[in-house]
Amino acid sequence: MLMRTDPFRELDRLTEHVLGTAARPAAMPMDAFRDGDTFIVELDLPGVAPESIDLDIERNVLTVRAERRPSAAEDAEFVVTERPAGMFSRQLFLGETLDTERVDASYEAGVLRLRIPVAEQAKPRKIAVSGAESRKQIRSG
Repeated sequence: MLMRTDPFRELDRLTEHVLGTAARPAAMPMDAFRDGDTFIVELDLPGVAPESIDLDIERNVLTVRAERRPSAAEDAEFVVTERPAGMFSRQLFLGETLDTERVDASYEAGVLRLRIPVAEQAKPRKIAVSGAESRKQIRSG
């Protein structure tokens, strides 16, 4: 059986997957790192109004949703449209070692910054070893 292949269609499909389309924007770029006892996640959301950002945590899954509205009027005639508009969404799976009750979020200069502390029970701790003052001999029966 012969199948027709269109290499340009495959290139378009790959480009849409990486960059998104106007109807379905690509995922928001993210950096995540640990700073002491806190995990920090930074998500790029340029041009998004802070009130359109929605954060939910359910069963250690953090969902970030944001909407960027088009900057021009609906009846405007576009010459170039490269900036995606619409709803953005991303899910992060948080480990059991993070304290999801104390997540702090801030938004400045187009960057959403999440600070997620490590849970107290997951932090390393020292265990004191006590010694017996007298030695007991163990005898086998």
